[in-house]
Amino acid sequence: MVRWHINFGYLCFTPKKLLRFGGLTIMEAVLDISAYELERGKPMPNAVHGAIQANLSFELKLRYRDTHRIMSEVSLATKPDGTTPDVVVYPNIRLDYNNEPAKRPDPPLTCIEIQSPSQSNEEMVAKTNIYFEFGVKSCWVVLPSLRAVMVFDRPGHYVFFYEDSTLHDVQSGFELPLAAIFA
Repeated sequence: MVRWHINFGYLCFTPKKLLRFGGLTIMEAVLDISAYELERGKPMPNAVHGAIQANLSFELKLRYRDTHRIMSEVSLATKPDGTTPDVVVYPNIRLDYNNEPAKRPDPPLTCIEIQSPSQSNEEMVAKTNIYFEFGVKSCWVVLPSLRAVMVFDRPGHYVFFYEDSTLHDVQSGFELPLAAIFA
């Protein structure tokens, strides 16, 4: 039996069977979603996404490790089902290595999301609203295809950083050159 997939961004379909109705053929398909996508509610990252996430974590840690805790892929207890931002920044908190909850109930200072090719701008902005409802002070939406970052300081209000500029987050006080993020 030949197996093949139809791929639309992070949605993959595997044909199950062909149904024929007169001269019309309809394909019944199974939606293939990875465990990663089901658990986190977002597409699997590609190499560009991974590089940007590593660069952000490194640059933030390099500059702010004495005052902040920088973490990636931390599940948050947001409503209704929880979310997992790409990077979060907390004030310098102590981790309880024996009793860390599956989803953190306390909001980080900053949530950072990196847009995947299959995610729309509207979807990314909707995530910022969830984070602000949870109590974060700022949200960054990284747009790899534009090599730009939108820094939100409240719902619907952002500053757009691009090209060779330096990102300034007024809520956290963070500054990062975009060249370091997109290196």
